[in-house]
Amino acid sequence: MSNPVLYDNPGPRTRRRVMIGSVVAGVLLLGVLALVLVRLGEEGQFSGERWGPLVNLYYPKFAALWTGLGVALWNNIVAAVLAMTLSLTIGTALALTRITSARWYRWAVVSVIELFRGLPVVIAIFFAYRVLPEVGIELPKLWYLVIGLTAYNCVIIAEIVRSGVASLPRGQAEAGAAIGLTRGQSLRLVQLPQAFRVMLPALISQLVVIFKDTSLGFIILYPESVRFVRLAIEELDNPLQLFFALAVIFIVINYLLSRLAVYVERRLSRAGTVGPRPGAGTLDTGQPLAGTSTTGG
Repeated sequence: MSNPVLYDNPGPRTRRRVMIGSVVAGVLLLGVLALVLVRLGEEGQFSGERWGPLVNLYYPKFAALWTGLGVALWNNIVAAVLAMTLSLTIGTALALTRITSARWYRWAVVSVIELFRGLPVVIAIFFAYRVLPEVGIELPKLWYLVIGLTAYNCVIIAEIVRSGVASLPRGQAEAGAAIGLTRGQSLRLVQLPQAFRVMLPALISQLVVIFKDTSLGFIILYPESVRFVRLAIEELDNPLQLFFALAVIFIVINYLLSRLAVYVERRLSRAGTVGPRPGAGTLDTGQPLAGTSTTGG
């Protein structure tokens, strides 16, 4: 076995200590979990009355609860799709502007990116909700949430795109210039398609973040899932169960998005490693291309 670069391979004594430490830590965690479950059981958190609205089909409010939660989750999805689309579009435009801008005004583009990168997303949402109406821009609450999410995430995506382009070999830009392409044409036709393949996992991970951040819509009273659950808690008085169910739903959705990123990355990797098909250089009829010789001379 080759030694790691940053540390030596552990010896038998170190591996034994690591194993003992892992077992002790696992036993402690299981003990804490058991203690928590016992305390929850003593407080009646596992009773049918608490979980009935979520799992009992015959509970009077079962249908109303899941119907309302489904509508609220749909509102999350709508806000996420709009914010994703705008963030990708504006972020790509910002990245291209920063790459192609002249030095004398590049500072302005960089300042905008750094400003919104350092701004908490919840502040961006609340700012859009409170400031835009003050200047006469009245919008549905959905759009205040979308504007806040876009303001924060578009600059993150801009940096992802810029890093993806910067990771390409310098010869890609030189090849575009050699065949007469302008800087913008080279970026659009040669570099960006390759960069998107490189940065696709990071982009999809950021899209997962956007979907999670739609839950911050409750601070502006947007009717998304967290706000609906908070209203349902006031009537059903089972906050632990409702927030647990909502957490599971978000985890499943985000896990599926993460698996999508892995699937797309593998597909693109396979597509990029496929060599020329047998018979390349001939037409589908089997005839040689024009201008090629069929003789040994």
